[in-house]
Amino acid sequence: MHATLLNLANIAAQRTADFVVGWRDGKVVRNDEFLLRVNAWRALLQRTAGQNFALYIEDSIEFAAALLGAWQAGKTIWLTSDTLAASCSALAQSVDGFLGEFSNEWQALQASKADEVSATDYVAMDVDFSALVVHTSGTTGTAQAIPKHLSQLSNEVSTLEAVFGSRLADAEIVATVSHQHIYGLLFKVLWPLTVGRAIHARSQNFPEELVRLLATRPCVLIASPAHLKRLPDHLAWSAVAQHLRAVFSSGGPLPEDVAQATGTLLGQIPIEVYGSSETGGIAWRQRSNSAENVVDESWLPFPKLEWRVATTKSADESENEASENLLEIRSPNLVDEGWLRLADCVQAHGDNRFLLTGRSDRIVKIEEKRISLTAIEALLAASACVSDVRVLLCDDVGQRQRLAAFIVLSEQGKSLLGVEGKLAMNGYLKNLLVDAIEPVALPRRWRYLEQMPLNVQGKTTHAMLRALLDGRPRVPHSRILENDLQRVALEIIVPQDLLYFDGHFTEAPILPGVVQLDWAISKGREYFDLPPRFHAVNALKFQRVIGPDHPITLELIHDVQKGSLNFRYFSAAGQHASGRILFVADDHV
Repeated sequence: MHATLLNLANIAAQRTADFVVGWRDGKVVRNDEFLLRVNAWRALLQRTAGQNFALYIEDSIEFAAALLGAWQAGKTIWLTSDTLAASCSALAQSVDGFLGEFSNEWQALQASKADEVSATDYVAMDVDFSALVVHTSGTTGTAQAIPKHLSQLSNEVSTLEAVFGSRLADAEIVATVSHQHIYGLLFKVLWPLTVGRAIHARSQNFPEELVRLLATRPCVLIASPAHLKRLPDHLAWSAVAQHLRAVFSSGGPLPEDVAQATGTLLGQIPIEVYGSSETGGIAWRQRSNSAENVVDESWLPFPKLEWRVATTKSADESENEASENLLEIRSPNLVDEGWLRLADCVQAHGDNRFLLTGRSDRIVKIEEKRISLTAIEALLAASACVSDVRVLLCDDVGQRQRLAAFIVLSEQGKSLLGVEGKLAMNGYLKNLLVDAIEPVALPRRWRYLEQMPLNVQGKTTHAMLRALLDGRPRVPHSRILENDLQRVALEIIVPQDLLYFDGHFTEAPILPGVVQLDWAISKGREYFDLPPRFHAVNALKFQRVIGPDHPITLELIHDVQKGSLNFRYFSAAGQHASGRILFVADDHV
């Protein structure tokens, strides 16, 4: 069962020198080049003291070489989804060193060309080798470190190939997600490397690049719900269908309408994978309509995984407390053989399938009252003014616990906010809750966002949301006035407490020009598929100052051929600022 991943280095060594491991920036990466990098990382770590090392490399092929080299040197790798100072400080408490692309502060090691020697004396690794430490995503609380034995990872790879391998055949692996999380690691690196599918080293962050790549050769797309939601339908996706073998989605719920829309655009309804960093893969589904035109939402467990429904009450043991049906699993992906109870509520459905009906661990206590964050989110999401919502518990001034609500408004909601203001919008949303929840559970802090903050895995974490509470607003309130393929007009209102008014100036706040430029670029990227790199700004003019609380129109025009974005701020008082921003592709010289 564990033969493939345990012997991965030897499997790679047995492949021919010109075997295609993957692609980097349009150039092929062959097996001899890959093995030289594996050997370089192994040599570096064999002479480096310590057992535990943090690894961060954005290039998936170089990451794979570093990971395999570290394992051959007997080292345990700790994954991190980012290299932020707080993340690195936390890692430093557990690791002996850093590898790859960390800031100079952490003295990260890099394998040099001098260590690139040919060698084939690779060892078969032990099933109980502590190969990896991953972290939970942090979407339901503080991220937790999860150790992984090599046997667990090997079993996952074997299961994925057994279930999906025939439909993938020799397809190449293209991803919009990072390998620095367990989902991307398995689907983008370990699985294809073990069975010999070519890996595209760069994550595809821009839809234009993605559609060009998917239309050229047989491939598989590894994505997340956040990325699939944002596929622009005006691109030439029709050319993709004949080459795309499958689309995978994991990391969070995929709305049914997004699944169907993705199927229409790409010719493949996504295969959704349900699991977690702790459990590994649990089940999968690919939505399809029945004869009665009813979409089947149920999940099919992976082979060798056992599951059951555990009916429980809350810890309060109140006679009036509703019971919950929680999922319990027993799986070779777990460290021990016992049953593990999850926080997911389930309902049995048909022959060995189940439905996910919510989570139980989003119950918090405020002044001894049990509050369901999920229920509050559902009440707010039912409003036509709300497009997306997250609610979380935070410690307010004096350590008093309060709820904070983060709202992405629909066009109707943005219009109401623009006309009535934030206080009126707060009151409207509170009124949706007053008859359904305890008064103590009413959110005391409200943040209106253009979109939820996303990490490299396309997830919104508690830490990212809490960061939005730590400071004053940095973006204006905005709503769309006009929108087409090359032009968008937005009404923006700059809030009185904008952070960038500090020092600019005390008695008469003025919006700095650099902020106006930054907002134009940010909004341009939100509505248009701009080239990735800023190059220059031409014809920049600032004619009238912009202050708080007055509606201003921001007009953006995208010139696709020139790779430029023309912008202008204007109001009833006249034109405030204008300019032309130029962008270039990463490979532009």
